[in-house]
Amino acid sequence: MATTTKQAYTPLNEQTVIELSQELDLFSDYSSLEVNEIGDGNLNLVFRLVEPATKKSVIIKQALPYAKVVGESWPLTLDRARIESDSLKKFAEFSPEHVPEILYTNNELAVTVMEDLSSHVILRKGLIDGVTYPSLAQHIGTFIAKNLFYTSDFYLHPFEKKRLVQQFTNPELCKITEDLVFTDPFYDIETNDYPAELQDAVSELWNDATLRNKATRLKLKFLTHAEALLHGDLHSGSIFVTEESTKIIDSEFAYYGPQGFDIAHFFANIAMNHIAQRAHIKDKEKRAEYQLYLSGLIRDTWNTFTDTYKGLWRNEGVELATKLPGFEDEVLESIFTDMVGFAGCEVIRRTIGLAHVADLDSIADFDEQILLKKKALKLGRDWVKNKQRIKNIEEFITSIRSV
Repeated sequence: MATTTKQAYTPLNEQTVIELSQELDLFSDYSSLEVNEIGDGNLNLVFRLVEPATKKSVIIKQALPYAKVVGESWPLTLDRARIESDSLKKFAEFSPEHVPEILYTNNELAVTVMEDLSSHVILRKGLIDGVTYPSLAQHIGTFIAKNLFYTSDFYLHPFEKKRLVQQFTNPELCKITEDLVFTDPFYDIETNDYPAELQDAVSELWNDATLRNKATRLKLKFLTHAEALLHGDLHSGSIFVTEESTKIIDSEFAYYGPQGFDIAHFFANIAMNHIAQRAHIKDKEKRAEYQLYLSGLIRDTWNTFTDTYKGLWRNEGVELATKLPGFEDEVLESIFTDMVGFAGCEVIRRTIGLAHVADLDSIADFDEQILLKKKALKLGRDWVKNKQRIKNIEEFITSIRSV
């Protein structure tokens, strides 16, 4: 593949992205190249380029210097494109089958060229539609376990661990998480977004001093515990799936943080889908069957995660702590407790904060949507306030099914 000459940053369009692909010698024939801007996220331009004769295709992604959801009044660092490409390459060292192949990066242009995953679907859409994915739990559990262990002090030489912490220092995007997940939803702040019909529930949440205290403690852990390299935004919109394949994308929020964070976001989004299925699947028997699948997805993901993590700990642990009897159980218990609390913050944020989830927002019956959002808020509050009372994955699942 060719390389480009050094260029000043300019947002790409459908013409200039073709010119870039020519510079990189991505295709053989550019005369009929098909180009579509397919990005539906908040932070980036995403172009899909297809050569009709050969069916060869690639994705060219470019970070924007602002959040599309807000506009140019909310500037963002372009360094997040480097963070994303570097983190996906790092994840590929452990789980190459679960991330897109990175073909080219240009930090000045904030551009990443990667494998096209159009044969997959976004997990969130599949879950809303009631689709089951038999390999998903094993893939996600293994992916998270390997990422956490292989980038932690339990495996790495301390010098290499600290070098990676520097490489993945990501203050601008971490600040977004600090505000939107751990701060704004718990206060009367203008970034919050919810209908007036939720005001009573929201006011009750804002007046809950214990909840604010617990959320603040979770924020402090997010700020201060550089335990392992995280994806940083592992919700169901950041995962592409087929029945046999799982690919994790959009890791521009990657940084070194607490080990319970990524799996918490995954479980929180599965839980919100579980709640929303009361509206999406009208047939009671089919709904109950699908909600059992979602419960099993959480259970099997956690069990795969813990089994994989324990295996790595016992067979590849370098730090002396990995030789201490019973210490691995203490670490996993800490990850679990943190997971419950972080999941609660994510559910609250996705219900009344900035950037909701389609699982709940797409419910056509407005009264039903409000009812289910109140249930989501109740679940999130319970997880944040009572994370230490939930002792195992079965109790965690029960809390979702009983809300």
